[in-house]
Amino acid sequence: MFGYRVPAPDQAMLISGGRRGQGGAPFRVVTGHGKFILPVFRKTRFLTLSMQEAEVSETCVTKQGIALTVTAVIAFKVGNDTESIVNAGQRFLSDQNQMSTLTARIFAGHLRSIIGSMTVEEIVTERQKLAEEVLDTSKSEMAKIGLTVDSLQIMSIDDMKTGYIDAMAAPHKAAIQRQAQIAQAQATQASVEAQQEAERNKAEYARHTAIVQAQYKAEVDQAQAVAAQAGPLSQAKAQQEVLMAQTELAQRNAELRQQELVAEVVKPAEAEAERVRITAAAEAERMRVQAEAAASYDRVALDRMIIDQLPLIVEKAAGGLNGANINVLNGADGLSEIAAGLVGQGLAILDSVKKGLSEETGKEAVKPQVIERVQIDNGK
Repeated sequence: MFGYRVPAPDQAMLISGGRRGQGGAPFRVVTGHGKFILPVFRKTRFLTLSMQEAEVSETCVTKQGIALTVTAVIAFKVGNDTESIVNAGQRFLSDQNQMSTLTARIFAGHLRSIIGSMTVEEIVTERQKLAEEVLDTSKSEMAKIGLTVDSLQIMSIDDMKTGYIDAMAAPHKAAIQRQAQIAQAQATQASVEAQQEAERNKAEYARHTAIVQAQYKAEVDQAQAVAAQAGPLSQAKAQQEVLMAQTELAQRNAELRQQELVAEVVKPAEAEAERVRITAAAEAERMRVQAEAAASYDRVALDRMIIDQLPLIVEKAAGGLNGANINVLNGADGLSEIAAGLVGQGLAILDSVKKGLSEETGKEAVKPQVIERVQIDNGK
């Protein structure tokens, strides 16, 4: 829009002409928003609020009289408040590059002053302390010109080849070198140990691999051997099964043949033996019956013969009394007793003969010659 001006976020718009600004400033300050500007009657200028840098490289003498070249970098900017903007605008609006030059000169003076009160050891070892002291001493002076310092960094400290810093650092360097050598030795030892451990692991892995390979090879060889034997084993097993089948068949044939032999030979033989036994038993029984019948017949015949011979036996017995001197006491009765005795003697002889014949049962029947022997015996 015509006559409307807006400053950038890192700028301050300074409007001159018309009424004065804050605190009697010759211009009004506008930041963060726009403003209508009347042409011809008002004039606008812009002051940068962005961060700027100034470098200081100054030769300073320490408390010990040793010259040092100190290089520092200062980061600064115009303050955000209106008073700082007014102060900076009044000093640097026409030539804003002068802010870096003036800041470098201001810090150079304060740097020489602070370093003059410190030793080289303090400057080298306490750089942060040096920077803080320089900032503190320059803060009020920088505020007067509307500038604020964000940071101060000591970039380098040079003893201008006097060797003081190197001499001061020599013990530390020696200690550091010694520590470095120790660390290097430890690192070398650790490296050797790690290498040895790696070699042991490698050897162990190789051994384990060899064992596993040997196991695998043994398993493969065993499997191949089993596979190679599978055919012969199968054939042998088949032959064994054939032999077993043939044996079983032979056993069955033998059993069948045995049964046939039993049916053809043993059974007929047993039947024949049973027949012969029965026949023999029947024949023996027949012969026994016949023998008993014959014996019975012979006894009957013998009895008949003995009975027939009894008068002769008694006669022979009476003949023995011829010429004997016998006294008969009882007359006729006594004679009758003598006759009865002779008859009884003959009957006793007859019973004795019959008893002897009965004890020889089953033997040959008594022949008529026995009777003759008895008669001869009685005649003696």
